Amino acid sequence: MLRMEQYLHFRQVDTFSAHTIEIDTIGRNGEPMDDSDARLVERTLDILGGKWKVLILWHLGVAGVCRFGELRHKLPGVTQRTLTLQLRELEAAGLVHRTVYAEVPPRTEYRQTEEAKDLAAVYMELKRWSLAHRELLRERESR
Repeated sequence: MLRMEQYLHFRQVDTFSAHTIEIDTIGRNGEPMDDSDARLVERTLDILGGKWKVLILWHLGVAGVCRFGELRHKLPGVTQRTLTLQLRELEAAGLVHRTVYAEVPPRTEYRQTEEAKDLAAVYMELKRWSLAHRELLRERESR
């Protein structure tokens, strides 16, 4: 654990107050985290960034396999173009596998790769946080 002192200045009485905060700097493997860990997280966020990618992966994880139209139905605010681009980026990143069946009309199915399935705990933490902070989310929606 790393201790950092933060000093806050309160104008009303011209005094300083010291607060100690603890930052968990130990990773799950017991080794200290450093800036290279932050760069790894940054690259992960580059892959998962955008409004729709995490939701696409969430729905693929729940359903197992989805066709394009099913995903579009599950994500009512997404345009066809955006969904296509997001799926292509996820496929290029190795998180979505696309299977095209040579039928008339052609049928395309999407599923998570094994690497994407490893993100399930991340989605569950986002869900847990969202449930714990519903009021904050409601306030943001009402603005």
